[in-house]
Amino acid sequence: MFVTTADALLAVASALLVGAAGWSLCAVRQRTGRGALADEATFAALHTVAVASTSLRAGLTEDSARKAVRHLRDLLGVPVVAVTDTERLLVWQGGIAHSDSTLRLAAPVLTAARPRVIVRELDACGDPGCQVRVAMIAPLTIDGKVAGALAAYADRARFQRLRILGEVARWMSGQLELAELDSSKARLMEAEMRALRAQISPHFVYNSLTTIASFVRTDPERARELVLDFADFARYSFRNPRDFTTLAEELRSIDRYLLLERARFGEERLRFSVEIAPEVLPVAVPFLSLQPLVENAIRHGMECGMQRFHVRIVARDAGAEAAISIEDDGVGMDPDKLRALLEAGDSTGTSRGIGLLNVDDRLRQVYGEEYGLVIETAVGAGMKVSFRVPKCQTNLSPG
Repeated sequence: MFVTTADALLAVASALLVGAAGWSLCAVRQRTGRGALADEATFAALHTVAVASTSLRAGLTEDSARKAVRHLRDLLGVPVVAVTDTERLLVWQGGIAHSDSTLRLAAPVLTAARPRVIVRELDACGDPGCQVRVAMIAPLTIDGKVAGALAAYADRARFQRLRILGEVARWMSGQLELAELDSSKARLMEAEMRALRAQISPHFVYNSLTTIASFVRTDPERARELVLDFADFARYSFRNPRDFTTLAEELRSIDRYLLLERARFGEERLRFSVEIAPEVLPVAVPFLSLQPLVENAIRHGMECGMQRFHVRIVARDAGAEAAISIEDDGVGMDPDKLRALLEAGDSTGTSRGIGLLNVDDRLRQVYGEEYGLVIETAVGAGMKVSFRVPKCQTNLSPG
């Protein structure tokens, strides 16, 4: 979060306006008055901050620093700005004469995590018109650890300019911490996806191949079709875990999964029905968000030894959202027991709640807390798992 004093913000914005438009501060006061000046200056500074934020949320890289640095130079009101990480100069804007010494001058700042003003150690370029006489360097930190440095070069060090440099460095550090948080969330989602895939691999792959093998001699054509269904399912399930998919693609994968399971249990024993509104087929959903719910229903429904088991998948158009549900007519579960199982997660030694918890966590991370799973069940009444997703969702990448 960008935090600064009102005086510093006004000073930054005033410098920006004076430098960018060539206005004299006196003339601005005469034309607009002090109140209008403050409003315009504040807007200009905040706009610059907002534009630079977009780049910094990608983390501290050469590309992000290059995109942000021109806005940072306007914000600081200095002729030259440089950004480093802990090992190299990422970007220098405003000239090339002094760029080789930036990392050397920043070394004490990177070690001590304290700002520094350099005058005597600054290499002279020999140009009498050079505005680089002083270097002011402040550390950039992520979770208390130094990640780089922000350097501002000018003709002289001013107290107000030093204050502004410190505030901008703290703001940059905040953006970099948010970028690290985004990266951590992406890594968490990838770990959760690996957990889902590990859940699929041990039992489903073995059972599917065993089922296919049983048809090789008795019904070779059926075996061939099941091999193709298994290949389609595997190709979909083990693709890039960062991807979102459409509801249509997710349902196609579930169709392959159900064909394999029906071949295993028998078509009369395992039945399913699908009711999908055409309007929601293109809606983006998190990858592997429906299949684990269907698998959870079938696995635990069939484990109970039911002679007939029906799974119903419904996706309806609900205005700005798509409403999706997976319902079965199995034995159900006591709600208190289910709650305890989900709260315990996988610490119970059973995988029964992993799929539900995993999908619920990912939905909440992507869309918000109000978009988690809703589970309705009772002993002898089957189970219904429902969730909603926005039909028009931007920024669908979890990284």
